Amino acid sequence: MATMEQTRVSDDTNPQEHQYHGEAHVLSGELKRPIEQKIEEQAPVSLKSLRGAHLTRYAENVSIEGLISFKAGYTRVSGSRGVKHKGWITLTTSIVEGLNVFEVITADRVVSQVSTDHPYENGHVPHVTFLGTQFTNLKIGGYPLELTLNLDLCGQKPENDRSYVSDLRFLNGVREEVNSVATSHDLPKALQPKYHDRLGRIESLIHSGHADPIGQVTCSLVKSIDIKEIPIPGLKTVGNLLMIPGFGVVAFGEVEVGTKKPEPPDGPRSRNPETGSSPVNGNERPSNYFRLKMLQMELGCIGHGKADVAVAYSNGHHKP
Repeated sequence: MATMEQTRVSDDTNPQEHQYHGEAHVLSGELKRPIEQKIEEQAPVSLKSLRGAHLTRYAENVSIEGLISFKAGYTRVSGSRGVKHKGWITLTTSIVEGLNVFEVITADRVVSQVSTDHPYENGHVPHVTFLGTQFTNLKIGGYPLELTLNLDLCGQKPENDRSYVSDLRFLNGVREEVNSVATSHDLPKALQPKYHDRLGRIESLIHSGHADPIGQVTCSLVKSIDIKEIPIPGLKTVGNLLMIPGFGVVAFGEVEVGTKKPEPPDGPRSRNPETGSSPVNGNERPSNYFRLKMLQMELGCIGHGKADVAVAYSNGHHKP
């Protein structure tokens, strides 16, 4: 672990104090059939502190009874100050190499990466980018699967330091995406309540009129999935969902964007060295967060259970 400077910056008029927060892991879930086994978070890493740091974890040759496996997994979380500006940058990365799920889904490499940049001025809401996120040689049943990604999903930072979940430009785009899935005739009945609930949350946020609502929306980095050259009977796509007969449903590149009440940082190093205080009080603005899961699998038939692959989470919070 590499530790860096305390993140408190002061001038005569506007003292600032920032809490970094990032988490990542490469695999988690729970199998019900053919075996019952909880899949603990593999290579988990977490940073939640006022002090900048660079944390890494590594896992090698992990196999869940030969059913789900990967050759190598890496996670990283970094928190640091910008060189050319006074902002605070959190970079969270999860990398899985040699992934194999029931011999059906394989990939040479899957990368989930989220970076948030909180500016010094009007910086409660960060700029966010998913640059670096990628699938390499992703296959279904041995056939290449081509996904088109939209790494600019969140677009520009909302004006006037409004949160993303109160920004009508962002919310209208997410509503259009989720509605196209929710109204598709190919969406399995079991998933229809989930997507109607997502639509309801988006509508509620659109009509809330609040600059800092507490809430979240779920969308996807995946614009399209090309299955035209894959001769698997019954294979279907809806938005970022892939329905594989005899296997289950896979959601690719799902992003949860939301706000929540800020949490106190962890450990003695995370407290203000001058006051000994935590940066959290009841009057502070909500914390913005972004959670990216590259594969979310709802398994059925040849195996039952759930599994998430390449998960990265980033937010951050500062005062005043």
